[in-house]
Amino acid sequence: MFAVHLMAFYFSKLKEDQIKKVDRFLYHMRLSDDTLLDIMRRFQAEMEKGLAKDTNPTAAVKMLPTFVRAIPDGSEKGEFLSLDLGGSKFRVLKVQVAEEGKRHVQMESQFYPTPSEVIRGNGTELFEYVADCLADFMKTKDLKHKKLPLGLTFSFPCRQTKLEEGVLISWTKKFKARGVQDTDVVSRLTKAMRRHKDMDVDILALVNDTVGTMMTCAYDDPHCEVGVIIGTGTNACYMEDMSNIDLVEGDEGRMCINTEWGAFGDDGALEDIRTEFDRELDLGSLNPGKQLFEKMISGLYLGELVRLILLKMAKAGLLFGGEKSSALHTKGKIETRHVAAMEKYKEGLANTREILVDLGLEPSEADCVAVQHVCTIVSFRSANLCAAALAAILTRLQENKRVERLRTTVGVDGTLYKIHPQYPKRLHKVVRKLVPSCDVRFLLSESGSTKGAAMVTAVASRVQAQRKQIDKVLALFRLTREQLVDVQAKMRAELEYGLKKKSHALATVRMLPTYVCGLPDGTEKGKFLALDLGGTNFRVLLVKIRSGRRSVRMYNKIFAIPLGIMQGTGEELFDHIVQCIADFLDYMGLKGAPLPLGFTFSFPCRQMSIDKGALIGWTKGFKATDCEGEDVVDMLREAIKRRNEFDLDIVALVNDTVGTMMTCGYEDPNCEIGLIAGTGSNLCYMEDMRNIEVVEGDEGKMCINTEWGGFGDNGCIEDIWTQYDMEVDEGSLNPGKQRYEKMTSGMYLGEIVRQILIDLTKQGLLFRGQISERLRTRGIFETKFLSQIESDRLALLQVRRILQELGLDSTCEDSIVVKEVCGAVSRRAAQLCGAGLAAVVEKRREDQGLERLKITVGVDGTLYKLHPHFSRILQETVKELAPRCDVTFMLSEDGSGKGAALITAVAKRIQQAWKEN
Repeated sequence: MFAVHLMAFYFSKLKEDQIKKVDRFLYHMRLSDDTLLDIMRRFQAEMEKGLAKDTNPTAAVKMLPTFVRAIPDGSEKGEFLSLDLGGSKFRVLKVQVAEEGKRHVQMESQFYPTPSEVIRGNGTELFEYVADCLADFMKTKDLKHKKLPLGLTFSFPCRQTKLEEGVLISWTKKFKARGVQDTDVVSRLTKAMRRHKDMDVDILALVNDTVGTMMTCAYDDPHCEVGVIIGTGTNACYMEDMSNIDLVEGDEGRMCINTEWGAFGDDGALEDIRTEFDRELDLGSLNPGKQLFEKMISGLYLGELVRLILLKMAKAGLLFGGEKSSALHTKGKIETRHVAAMEKYKEGLANTREILVDLGLEPSEADCVAVQHVCTIVSFRSANLCAAALAAILTRLQENKRVERLRTTVGVDGTLYKIHPQYPKRLHKVVRKLVPSCDVRFLLSESGSTKGAAMVTAVASRVQAQRKQIDKVLALFRLTREQLVDVQAKMRAELEYGLKKKSHALATVRMLPTYVCGLPDGTEKGKFLALDLGGTNFRVLLVKIRSGRRSVRMYNKIFAIPLGIMQGTGEELFDHIVQCIADFLDYMGLKGAPLPLGFTFSFPCRQMSIDKGALIGWTKGFKATDCEGEDVVDMLREAIKRRNEFDLDIVALVNDTVGTMMTCGYEDPNCEIGLIAGTGSNLCYMEDMRNIEVVEGDEGKMCINTEWGGFGDNGCIEDIWTQYDMEVDEGSLNPGKQRYEKMTSGMYLGEIVRQILIDLTKQGLLFRGQISERLRTRGIFETKFLSQIESDRLALLQVRRILQELGLDSTCEDSIVVKEVCGAVSRRAAQLCGAGLAAVVEKRREDQGLERLKITVGVDGTLYKLHPHFSRILQETVKELAPRCDVTFMLSEDGSGKGAALITAVAKRIQQAWKEN
């Protein structure tokens, strides 16, 4: 028993001594945590350099865009071919991707050798050899009669400009075929395939093996957004935000970046980390000075590093009693598989002895322990370096997503990772230590690069098909110039119908006379009360106008109109309005003061004079009974009488659009048009009295409230009326009415978007085909969401957050589509508004017989003011359709309140002048 303990003590002491000896000799290969964090920071800086346009040409880490824009979502299906060129063998696969939702892949494959004379010979011969192998495979599998898409895994650094195009930057590993560098490898292979007349294959995707690994794992785990190869060579890829990729146009979505991290340090960034053994190995390689990071990590080089270290230690008398063998002097005699075998648990020392004996050496027990520890240090350094660079990528992903904890999956492939018994465990442990705020899952790829190429091709096919379907829907909202000119002409015709006595009653554009016959001239003065009713809030204002100085001061109070009142009786509605007026006058201390009043009533009315107007029909959710056809001014007077508390003179009934024009007209005498683009949509303008047949008199001008929201109610714009407009119309409070308004105003745009999103989801093009309960809720997608989503300053991450608020679990690709849908709907709205406005300004130009018209449009409304692109598109459309009109757009400040007071003041001024005359 004592002898056993003595032996155990002797062996542990021997082991300890040998480990210390090796540790001293390989001191520079042991990397501390601080050093790894430093390497991690250096790699982050290299990533930044590679992504930026200005610094990319000199960056060692090239950060190559792959044009892979999406990962598998499980709906991929079909039959695909895949080629994998990049190692000692070359592989062809047929991949059958299962029907939707099952995530099942069947593969049949064939390996072909890559003879040295082919991979180091002429480039044309290399591609012809690959094409011949593909033809052989298709013949064997009876595929010659089929037209199949193909994904090419090409495991060398390429500069891609499209998914199906890539120029070889440089060969790596043992490949050296002449005349291929700086040429497009896809076109080279396509040309070689043309020699086989019976082969019909389209190369849809050029894929790096690392990208293939990520895509294979992403098919099984949608959280996978990083791919790493640790095999003969080493590399990593990950999904980067497009907004950070200077080398590719566009800011939307994400793209997979092939880092080509093997070249990290080629610019000297790792000189303090490299050892004499790394330098010696590099000098003896096929590509001295290049792929320096790879040479410290990958399977092609670890065995050689171990050999160089053992040779140096033997020469120093630290191993094998100073004896060396010819095999130990021979390059490549120790391979990475030997390193893995020597580090095996339990069997490692026996394996070490066997390998060393095969090398012609006579190792002692101590030698075997020392050699095993050399292997551990070399492979551990490899895992450490890999971990530092991978931690840099994970940190970048976390920063891009702006999350406190990142949950992600790393897809891994490569012989070193797979066959080395300790490597995965070491790598995982160090990564988790370097980025403790990341919950990382490591997923081993099966047939990574080749299956991955098929998955990229499958995704490309799916995205292509989905894109066609999405474009088909969006095309319905893309108006051609001819369509806009047609809308302009039809609007012009409706304007004319509305002005004529005979056709006025049939016109969809009502062209209502407002009896506002003048614009402010600056002499207006006094105190006025203004009421503003047009939505769920009701405002009462006191407006003080000073003569000559164009100075207006306002005091106001906002009152809610409950839904029960909006949709109750007319008497209840007007009693509620008068109660609000009483509260305001109390608040202002003006209960008994006689005040002229202007009533902004933002609903279509047929006016008989400036202070008389019969409601034609409610809009914007109002449904109060016993009002339509009645004079709303009389209804207000009656309610004031019932209250019998104050003395108010109702001078003017005002539409909010007219108020907008008057507010801007107070500042700019050229303002003769008012436009509202907000919850509702409407336009008014100053028309020559001679053209207004429904009102007596030919002298001067009168403001016409077009009520253009009803344009198209006669079916004249049905050619641009989509199924989504129809669904919105059918679900509205007034089906068949206000069609133009339903295509252009804020009350409806969000609902149009919601209907499109539901349809795209039903087609499986969004949200993985899952319609959330909230998306089924009418009105949930407000127009403010369009403005937020379309903001140029908003990253897709924020778009996803908005969608999450709506209960929509969106991917990055979903967010892009939603943004496109919002853009198409709002763009059409702005263009239609622009076409309508162009009809009005052209009419004014022609009526005045002018070669060029200079006119100002006063504009109000949340859609125009808050949407990031609406105003610009509207103005561009007017400019294009009315090129001989110089139109200035002026934002109105409180048209419905200040405007009502100004109309009242102008009406009082005109009344006074009439009395005096």
